[in-house]
Amino acid sequence: MNSAETVAQHWDAAYAHGDTTRSWYQAEPMMSLRMLDAAGITPAAAVIDIGGGASTLADALLERGFLDVSVLDISAIALAQAQRRLGAAATRIDWIHADLFTWQPPHLYRAWHDRAVFHFLTTSRERRQYLARLTEATSPGSVAVFGCFAPDGPEYCSGLPVARYSADDLADLLGDRWRPINHDRQVHVTPAGVTQPFTWGAFNRH
Repeated sequence: MNSAETVAQHWDAAYAHGDTTRSWYQAEPMMSLRMLDAAGITPAAAVIDIGGGASTLADALLERGFLDVSVLDISAIALAQAQRRLGAAATRIDWIHADLFTWQPPHLYRAWHDRAVFHFLTTSRERRQYLARLTEATSPGSVAVFGCFAPDGPEYCSGLPVARYSADDLADLLGDRWRPINHDRQVHVTPAGVTQPFTWGAFNRH
């Protein structure tokens, strides 16, 4: 998949079946919150959830008192599902319907969160584009949290090939600008009962 339109169509089609039955679904974003906590992210921080779609992370952050939460996704259907779930509280979130590669960050974020987007970038060009947006959207002192398929994770997801990472792999790709803070492993169980090993890493920009 090359064009933004094709990517959007793919994920719109995936979310059209609903969110709670999809392989990525989790009722509570426990590992995301754990990694943000480990990185010292407090409710005063501006947080952006990259590829957040219909994730419940936004709900959890609002419950914790976060005041500056953004969710970026290329799928309008995914964002609409999250907005319906949140109801009136959805107005407290900055919903960004955009292609990450061409998106221009409107301001800097204290925390960048990505569960299961980065591992879909399988070419060096895509990774460079991604890291360029990460650099533009953060500053020294910012935190980046990643949840990606582990080396023993699946080779395909949602009909697409994926890359797989160890904590050291993530650190190498991010480069000297980002210092590892914490890492962990999670075995995610899909709604269908399939296990998917994830590598998690939290990094501080300096």
